[in-house]
Amino acid sequence: MAAGLLIAACTGELQDQGRVVRIYDGDSLIVQMGDGREVEVRLFGIDAPERRQPWSRRSRQALSGLVRDRQVRLAPVTQDSYGRTVAVMYTLPDGLDVNREMIRQGNAWVYRRYTRDTDLIALETAAREARLGLWALPEAERVPPWQWRSQNRRGGRSENGD
Repeated sequence: MAAGLLIAACTGELQDQGRVVRIYDGDSLIVQMGDGREVEVRLFGIDAPERRQPWSRRSRQALSGLVRDRQVRLAPVTQDSYGRTVAVMYTLPDGLDVNREMIRQGNAWVYRRYTRDTDLIALETAAREARLGLWALPEAERVPPWQWRSQNRRGGRSENGD
């Protein structure tokens, strides 16, 4: 056991683990890391509805159901211009890929501006064809968040920070 902890500490594995303490929306949250730091996280490769969009509340609730008060592991990809850690998030101990699960359930779009992950796109296609989550909404209500933000900017940072 001690050897395993030493290996994990040396590889940085423990440093990437924490507990979800706040959820802003379906793709942004705060994780309290093992050392007490709070890290603002943006889930990589997905874009969930904005606060005033249809399905926003349900998307946030879905993310909450997956991660609220749970231990998670972050696989950081980059840092965005707002200082958030953009990452893939896994629940512990089961290792569920939260980003993929949000897409699979139909609670977010694949953010193609930042990823070309064909598996993620296939999950979105399957959710759309099965009319899961937001894909069950009338087509007129299914405005991708990046289009919605550009149509509804009020100057400065949008609610999602993009």
